[in-house]
Amino acid sequence: MPHPFAVTPFILLLGAIAIFPLLKVTEHWWESNTNRFIVAVVLAGVTLLYYMTIYVDAGLGAAWHRVDHAILKEYIPFIVLLFSLYVISGGIRISGDLRAHPMTNTTFMLVGGLLASFIGTTGAAMLLIRPLLETNKERRFRQHTVVFFIFVVCNCGGCLLPIGDPPLFLGYLQGVDFLWTMIALWEPWLVANALLLGVYFLMDKFYFYPKESAVDVARDETQTTPLTVRGLMPNALLLLGVIFSVALLDPTKPLPGIGWYPYVYLREVVQLALVGLSVWLGSTQVRQDNRFNYHAIVEVAALFVGIFICMQPALEILNEQGPSLGIDSPMKFYWITGGLSSVLDNAPTYLVFFKTAFPHMDAAAIGHSLADASAPPHFNLMAISLGAVFMGAMTYIGNGPNFMVRAIAEEGGVKMPSFFGYILFFSVPILLPILGIVALIFLR
Repeated sequence: MPHPFAVTPFILLLGAIAIFPLLKVTEHWWESNTNRFIVAVVLAGVTLLYYMTIYVDAGLGAAWHRVDHAILKEYIPFIVLLFSLYVISGGIRISGDLRAHPMTNTTFMLVGGLLASFIGTTGAAMLLIRPLLETNKERRFRQHTVVFFIFVVCNCGGCLLPIGDPPLFLGYLQGVDFLWTMIALWEPWLVANALLLGVYFLMDKFYFYPKESAVDVARDETQTTPLTVRGLMPNALLLLGVIFSVALLDPTKPLPGIGWYPYVYLREVVQLALVGLSVWLGSTQVRQDNRFNYHAIVEVAALFVGIFICMQPALEILNEQGPSLGIDSPMKFYWITGGLSSVLDNAPTYLVFFKTAFPHMDAAAIGHSLADASAPPHFNLMAISLGAVFMGAMTYIGNGPNFMVRAIAEEGGVKMPSFFGYILFFSVPILLPILGIVALIFLR
């Protein structure tokens, strides 16, 4: 088992992700993906150096074993999936200016919450945030609409499939069945999102919308443009292809009815081929109108190459010591996973507590332990999954799309709350009680 100090690079990297964007001294420097990559690689190098020199079984073999596990088996499938969803969804553009009634905005979020599980929270957010802002541009009070969009579309909507949110895909790579999330989490998903949408509708209809000036309301009623969708074909079919590739081309599981095990990386090759078709067959003009670029996905790739290496000591320690930590109930898993997902990235947080709940288990053992929907492992994983996905909405740094939506909204003239303003005025008084209700209903 690694020494506890071996987790230092992991803590430093997560700290950099959380703190550097907030400090005036480092804010601009951290915007460069090159600088993010340098920090991630240096700290990953320190971790590998530990395995080569200080670890009990130190040597090149020990370091390579971690690279093989973290990069070849987990990071590459993870980043290829995110890249595929990001690029293909970037080829679809929804534009228009509807009347910004409370029901219109609620419907936008409802559609986004449904899409999030099927094209990823990032894809759904990038698809819908601009038409939502365009629809609301005549209104003065828009901040709360963007915040609830972050709650629903960027986070809570994405828990029905492994492709919905990165933590769940990491669970899928560990051996969780593709449809387990749909079967186990649809009821909490429904309750959480219904409550959020209901609260938003009531707030907007009875508090914010009546505060709009008569002039702004008149402009909103008259200056309208019908919604148009461009780039839907072939990109909608290509997104379906990504979903089927994840569901069917798992190298650890035979194809249903055939018994053939897909080749390693066949899934990733298919996904990249679908990306190529999207770029080749799709409209360049649509991507330009979307202001599409690769900056956001390169940021994720640069940081996570370090995260996947640096978290290996933490995962191994939890594999050994997890049962002795006293995290032995769904409620504890939910609040601890969720609390840390609020201030750290939710993907590595999920994986850390996944290893705590399923120590020393391979994919087959994990799948077998989840087969009984009334057994503790089922509820523990429900708690970990819901905590990581839902509470990624508690802060701007809990999930990648949160910051992206905030930046796009500010570009569109919306004055967004500060880091602490978001927490104090929105996530704690509104989101947290709703997540508490979900826990009381569904977690034993």
